[in-house]
Formats: sequence, structure tokens, C-alpha cells
Amino acid sequence: MNNSFKTRDRGGRDRFQKRSDRNYGGRKRFGGHIGGGAKRGRFHAKTISHDKFINKNPTAQIEAVYTPAHAFSDFGFHPTIVSNLAKKGYKNPTRIQDESIPHILAGRDVVGLANTGSGKTASFVLPIIEKLKKKQTLETALIVVPTRELAQQIQFEFRQFSDGMRLYSAVCVGGLNIYPQKKDLRRGPNVVIGTPGRLKDLINQRELRLENTTTLVLDEADRMLDMGFLPDVTFIISKLPVKRQSLCFGATITPEISRLLQKMLIDPVTVSVRTSETGEHIAQDIIRARTGEEKMQKLTDMLAQDDFEKVLIFGQMKHSVQKLADLLSKMGFPAVAIHGNKSQPQRQRALDMFKTGKVNILVATDVAARGLDIPNVSHVINFDPPNTHEEYVHRIGRTGRAGKPGQAYTFVG
Repeated sequence: MNNSFKTRDRGGRDRFQKRSDRNYGGRKRFGGHIGGGAKRGRFHAKTISHDKFINKNPTAQIEAVYTPAHAFSDFGFHPTIVSNLAKKGYKNPTRIQDESIPHILAGRDVVGLANTGSGKTASFVLPIIEKLKKKQTLETALIVVPTRELAQQIQFEFRQFSDGMRLYSAVCVGGLNIYPQKKDLRRGPNVVIGTPGRLKDLINQRELRLENTTTLVLDEADRMLDMGFLPDVTFIISKLPVKRQSLCFGATITPEISRLLQKMLIDPVTVSVRTSETGEHIAQDIIRARTGEEKMQKLTDMLAQDDFEKVLIFGQMKHSVQKLADLLSKMGFPAVAIHGNKSQPQRQRALDMFKTGKVNILVATDVAARGLDIPNVSHVINFDPPNTHEEYVHRIGRTGRAGKPGQAYTFVG
């Protein structure tokens, strides 16, 4: 059964085109201040009522207790996998792991629908490790993801779960020198994890050969399509053996994804553990600012408050995100930024600084921040309003996790 999927990611970088240094209202964006007033050109979220950004009476988030049908020891994993899980303190699987791992181990194609932070990475990484170790052949696995950061996170988990098993992985993403990645591929890794554009480049250069790839994973498939990667993924799938196991994970199935799945999967099992993300448990409010000066003043007033412990700020464009982070740092509010113009080491360093508390402010574009699971975010600030309500819910969902309170603010003109 042949396949399809396709689009160009240029190595995972954000796809916004460069803009001039004029802000949305026509003033110079950084003549000392950032941000425009009410007029925001094509990025103004005209379709979203300001009422959607307000929730002054959040409801308590009650998480249902899930009782798994299995323990990790019940899956028949290699003893080293079980030992590595125990070292990390993992005894019982999450729901997506509990319900999908048996099907994957049985060789079925699987569609897994789950929220961010549900543990879905282990759902496919653990069975891949088991399959590779049991067969001890030249078979390989390919994991395709939308962002560099997600690729790094998956490799980290793969290395932890396969520690001591002599299985190797290679990450192939844009934003890094391609030549070390070619060297990694020439060593014959068991698992390749990468973004669509870089994987396509390596295939075209005959550095990435897929004839022995018997497992394909598309992770965050809905995000990949949102970001315009469909043509490149289609190309990649067309180079894979027809006889393989295919796994697709994401949060939603759009009509476009459904058409893709019909072409790439054979008699798939669908495991859906996705819960509705409404943001009703997060306190939300708007901040009115008519000028760039007023906007910056109100932002810094907020950041100066003691309860703004770990703050994620969203902006629309790469250049403005970086300039905002730089300006905040100069004003005594140390901040880092992640966006598509940064190299992978720069992005990873910024993310690590934020996660470990070396800085408490991260400024990001939506594209760069997708797929990241950042714990203990106290506040989300939409410095630029999102384009859609779904994007808004996705943004504010980075706070108020694991039963903790969360607060979100959105600047409006």
C-alpha cells in the first residue's frame, strides 16, 4: 500500500516572512519601545472577541484518576528496559501508554490521540526499543517530528530507556551543521529522528537510506500539517518500504490528516485518550494598551510582581520576539527567546535556562514553542494576540498544569 505526505520545513524554521522594522501601527518597532497599538495589520486577531480572553472565575481542574490495566512489567519488555524504567521511577503506564503499547507490540498500525504531557513519546519509543533489541537485525525506525526541540526530547527519552542496550540514534534537524548528521547516519543508527525538510535533504543527497526502515512514527502529526510540512512528509513516506509498521500520534485528526492516514496505514487501531482543552481552569484577563510605550510599561509592571515566577510570553514574529527578550534583559528582566532564526544549540540553551530557572522569562513564537512540555509555568502572556481561538487555548494551556493554578493575560488595543 503506497503512501503520501508532503511540505517544506527548511530545517524546522518558522515560516513567517521577514518584515521591516516598522511595528504594526507604522511606528519604528524598537526606537526604545516595542509593540503597536490597536492596529496590527494582518496579524490582528479580528475574529476573536476580547470576551474569549477573560475568565475571572476559573473552575477547579479535577483530573480523573486512571487505573491502568497493566504495569510496565506486564508488557514482556526486555529486562534492561524494565530496569531503566524502574530507575526513572516508572511502574505504571499512563493511559495512552497502557492502551497503545499492546497494539504496537503486536505489530499493528496505530493512531494515538492524546494531549501534550500525556506520555505519548514512551508509547512508541518503548515498543521500538523492544522490537529492535529482539530482532537484532538491520531494521531501523524513523521518527518524523515538526520541531528541533521535540526531536531532541525524543532522543533524550530513547537514550534513557535504551541505556546499556547498544542501540543508537541520530537526530537530523535544520539549524545545525548537516555534516555531523551525515557522519552519524554513516554509523548506521538504529533510530533516526528528524524534521521533514532536513530528512528530505538527506534522502536527496543519498545520505539517509530507508530500505531497512520497518517502523515509521509521525509525532505531532497535526502540528506538522499546521506548519505546512505535508509535501515533505509525503515525499519521505514515498521512499519507505511498503511493508512496515506505521504509527501516527497527535492531538486531533483533521480532514487532511484523515486523507493521509487512509493512504499510509493498514487496518489501524485508534487509541483516543484526548481530553477537551478549554482553559476554564485558568484565570484569564485582558490588558488594554493603546501605544507601544504603554504596552511595555504595563508588561514590566506585571513582571516586577513577586508572583510572576515563571513567565512564558508569546509573540507573533521571530524578529519582534528576539527584540522583546533583548529589551527586557536590558531593563533588568533577564529573558531568553526561542524562534526559527536561532540555531538548534541556541534554542536548546535558551530552553534549558528557562526550565532550570536560570531565567524566569521565555519569549517565543507559536511555531518554536509547539511540542514543548515546560513544567511550572506560573503565567502566560500573549504580548501579541493569537490568530485563532484554538491557538489561544493551546498557548494558555502551558500554565495551570498538574492541578496547579495558572494565569493568562492577553494584550489588546
